[in-house]
Amino acid sequence: MKKPLSEPVLICGVDEAGRGPLAGSVYAAAVILDPAHPIAGLKDSKVLSEKKRRALAEEIKAHALSWSIAFATVEEIERLNILHASMLAMQRAVSWLSPAAEFALIDGNRCPQLLIPARAIVKGDASEACISAASILAKTERDQEMRRLADTYPMYGFERHAGYPTAAHLAALEAHGASPIHRKSFGPVKRILNKTDADRRT
Repeated sequence: MKKPLSEPVLICGVDEAGRGPLAGSVYAAAVILDPAHPIAGLKDSKVLSEKKRRALAEEIKAHALSWSIAFATVEEIERLNILHASMLAMQRAVSWLSPAAEFALIDGNRCPQLLIPARAIVKGDASEACISAASILAKTERDQEMRRLADTYPMYGFERHAGYPTAAHLAALEAHGASPIHRKSFGPVKRILNKTDADRRT
């Protein structure tokens, strides 16, 4: 039986974090906000301070109708490529929502294959509160994971740059080579590894 048009649809916002870094998993989150518990200050996670992101993440988890965080591993990134791994992480996040979403708003210009209708919105993390919430959850969770990985691989400084290609990170790669969590198919990592191999042969 079809749902009456007057009954609200459960809409989730979906966003990813970690497409650009040279190391670590790519994360995605899906969030269904509760109209009865609006959350002030939701914005694109990149324009928020770390302290504000953490505070909002806790508020989202406490008051959203449903939220989920998922990731695709470095191995999946290498096997599928970063775009398809990002789509996979989004699929997982949406599928794990409970209650389930009936419609998805996706940040960006394309949608993952989902079992529900979806619409892509370029810069949706700045215009749709539910996507902003997903952006915040994905980024805070990924940053936390990179801080944990910094304890295992302290020579790279993951706690400072979260795997992005900063000058310090590239210098550490040249000095120490790639770790098991580096994305070896990514250009900067591949170039440094090839250069290191060439230097060893000379």
